Amino acid sequence: MDAVLLSGFAEVRKGETAVDLGTGTGIIPILLEAKTEGKLFYGIEIQPEMADMARRSAEMNGLGEKVLILDGDIKELLTGTALLPPELFGKTDVVTSNPPYMKESHGLRNPDDALAIARHEVACTLEDVCGAAARLLRCGGRFYMVHRPQRLPEIITAMKEARLEPKRMKLVYPYADREANMVLIEAVRDGRPGCRVERPLIVYKEPGVYTDEIYDIYGY
Repeated sequence: MDAVLLSGFAEVRKGETAVDLGTGTGIIPILLEAKTEGKLFYGIEIQPEMADMARRSAEMNGLGEKVLILDGDIKELLTGTALLPPELFGKTDVVTSNPPYMKESHGLRNPDDALAIARHEVACTLEDVCGAAARLLRCGGRFYMVHRPQRLPEIITAMKEARLEPKRMKLVYPYADREANMVLIEAVRDGRPGCRVERPLIVYKEPGVYTDEIYDIYGY
C-alpha cells in the first residue's frame, strides 16, 4: 500500500529521470514506469539479495532497459563514494523513497534481518535519506516520500537542512473516523517556501472495501 500510494502521488514528467532510494524489490520504479512518461527509472538498494530480486522483477516485466537497479549505500551518496553513474549527481529530476519508519532504538529487531533494515533506521536515517536525495537532485528537482505523520516535525526539519523545501502534503487515513497513519510529502530542491496541504486520502469505506480513490490509484 505505501509504495502504491507513493507512486500515485509522485509526478514524473515526460523524458525525466527518477531514482528510488532503498528500492527493496523495485516496486516503486516499476510502478512509476507504468504510470508515467519518464525516460529512465533507477532503484538503489543496499541489500544484494533484494537488489537481485528487483533486477529480476524488472527483467520479467520487460523493463530491463528502462528500470535499472543499482547496488548502493545511501550513506555513500553523502560522502561522494557511491559507485553510481555520474550523470545522476545533481542532475536527477525526481527522487522517491519509502524509507524505514522507525528509529533504530524503537521496538525489538534483529540487526541482521532484512526486515529490520527495511523497517528500522539501521542502514540509514531520515537525515541520510534527505541528504542523499538532495545530492542527486538538480535545482528544482522533486523529492517524494511516504512516512509516518508522527515524525512530521523531524521530516520537515531534515528536508530543510538538506535544502529540500516541502511544497505539497497529503495525509492518509485508514478510515474516515481514524487518525492518519501515513503522510505523502513532496519537496523541491532549493524551492521557495510555501506548502500546500491537499485533501486527505481515505483508504477504506468499510472493512475490506477500498474507497473509489484507492481503486483509481490501483488502476481498477
